[in-house]
Amino acid sequence: MSTQALSDVELTAALDRADNLKRQGDVRGALQVCLETAERVEPVPAVLCLTLARTYLALNEVSEAIRWATLVVDAGDDLPAWQSAASLIKDAAQCNLASRKRTARVAVVGSFTTQQLNAVLPLAALRQGIQLEMWEAPYGQYRQELLDSQSALYRSQPDFILIAVHEGELTLPRMSDAPEIDVANEVARWTSLWDAAALYSTARVIQFNFAVPAEAPFGHLGRRLPGSRYSMTHAVNASLGAAAGTRADIIDCERISALIGKEQWVDPRYWHLSKQGISMKALPLLARHVAAVLAADLGLSRKCLVLDLDNTLWGGVIAEDGLEGIRVGGDACGEAFVAFQDYVLQLKDKGVILAVCSKNNEDDAKEPFERHPDMRLKLDDFAAFFANWDPKPDNLVRIAQTLNIGLDALVLADDNPLECAAVRRALPQVDVIALPSDPAHFVRELSRYLLFETSSFTADDARRTEQYRARSQAARLEQSAGSIEELWATLDMTATISPFDKLSLPRIVQLIGKTNQFNLTTRRHGQGQVEAFLQDPECIHFSVRLRDRFADHGLVALLIAKQSGSSVEIDTWLMSCRVIGRSLENAMLAYLSQRAALRGITRIRGLYIPTPKNGLVKDLYSKLGFTRSGDLGGAEVWYYDLSVYGPIENVFIKVLVPGGADERSSGPGA
Repeated sequence: MSTQALSDVELTAALDRADNLKRQGDVRGALQVCLETAERVEPVPAVLCLTLARTYLALNEVSEAIRWATLVVDAGDDLPAWQSAASLIKDAAQCNLASRKRTARVAVVGSFTTQQLNAVLPLAALRQGIQLEMWEAPYGQYRQELLDSQSALYRSQPDFILIAVHEGELTLPRMSDAPEIDVANEVARWTSLWDAAALYSTARVIQFNFAVPAEAPFGHLGRRLPGSRYSMTHAVNASLGAAAGTRADIIDCERISALIGKEQWVDPRYWHLSKQGISMKALPLLARHVAAVLAADLGLSRKCLVLDLDNTLWGGVIAEDGLEGIRVGGDACGEAFVAFQDYVLQLKDKGVILAVCSKNNEDDAKEPFERHPDMRLKLDDFAAFFANWDPKPDNLVRIAQTLNIGLDALVLADDNPLECAAVRRALPQVDVIALPSDPAHFVRELSRYLLFETSSFTADDARRTEQYRARSQAARLEQSAGSIEELWATLDMTATISPFDKLSLPRIVQLIGKTNQFNLTTRRHGQGQVEAFLQDPECIHFSVRLRDRFADHGLVALLIAKQSGSSVEIDTWLMSCRVIGRSLENAMLAYLSQRAALRGITRIRGLYIPTPKNGLVKDLYSKLGFTRSGDLGGAEVWYYDLSVYGPIENVFIKVLVPGGADERSSGPGA
């Protein structure tokens, strides 16, 4: 929602003043005028974002120039503005981008002209912290590129292959006597391309499904005829979604086209002129959604939705209106708050952590959850609950610390524009959803936020709030424990260690993509590479599930190591932030040393590749008794000699190995 306190006339006047100052050589003065103007409006208009970007670029402050250019994405879907911002970034981004969190190579193969999409997708991705290197196939050559193992597509070594296709590329008849067969054949035609990509590369496939055209020659009758092209296209979309599983991502163009309007999705003039399969008006929206899926695959989805209370989860102010005076259910306004709570619960069900950050008396703030009959959300739905009179940025920092997640994992939804602005200024890492004045539009506003997108859904995701709430309970137990060893013993922890398998693959790939803090090398192996590890006899791989007295935390850690003769090198070792500090690393290394000994391995080699976020584990190898042997290509190299020092000890965690001969209890070498 805009909190604009600036008229178009005032904006134009400010831009004119800045332009005059530039012409006079006072670039700093022009910058100051633009920054003061930006303070008065939210979101900042695209034209002002671009002016700020160009002004910073004139001052050779490239990082700030790029930051303001990416904020054009937040200002709306004006394609010329996006194109200008994308061009500015392309020109300026020869240096390392300070704002990037990930890099990825994306190859686009399509059935229509994709140059315009290729131009703006890097802008949408960079807004999410992803710097893209783009490769584009010639027009209409997607099948040739995908099926030829020696094609330029595979020589580009992409991390992602985007199959950008449109409904006209379907080979379905206008009317079928055997629709089930025709649909099955069509689905097989597309999934065979996924198989080729998996065979010839380790890239993750992302495919557009098919937007059903607005033009419907059979009208409403088409839905009743299974053999109509209309019905078969819907069936193909459903079958592709079911077939994708862990093999591919689907960009739901049928849903996106409905959001913008079917008649806006394709512009027939540009289709006939230049084979533009997506209208210029729809390209920014499409780019946002593709960027959100890329962010999910690269572990950049947001984890936690932080909610205000008064006039956000209910109408009114609980401390002033009392339990009977707040509006939840009962009338149109109250029903809107109930609908919002229902939508929030659906986000929780898919794995979004919930937290509360409210300026309120804590007892007053909790009362509706405990006593109001129409409240859908209950206290147990929240992993963290902060209701006090401290500044909201301070409480957001506490929430991140309590849950042991980064500030860049948080999203605040709040109805108060001033609070939203304060959080944006103090904590730019936190995304802010400024809710509109009418609660009837809350659900729609929240649904427009795309960074809760996920690349998979597992049973662990559904239990995430429970698991993070258990972490909060363990933190309270830690405060009363006399020592860390007493805490570990009191938690009554059991780890189940298993080799990777197909069933756990989605969660394994998810952890590799998003884990930052306890991650020794931060190598982002995609699904294709992980499947290759499963087939490699020289690879030792295992995942760990952990439960304690408070919760079953699910699959929370994994290790991948590669054998070479009598030594084994740890390629990937990571652990979810919610179980850090439990001595699980000792149990994992103890298990690795046992597996290594069975193979005749006498030396474990460990790598530590520093990143801005994994400083937590910089001393891990030293603490575990490893010896540093030097540096190699930016990585610290450590080793542990099993023949000299014997196995690593695990003392505090019971370890279960399914299919093993025994249940391993605590003790050396367990």
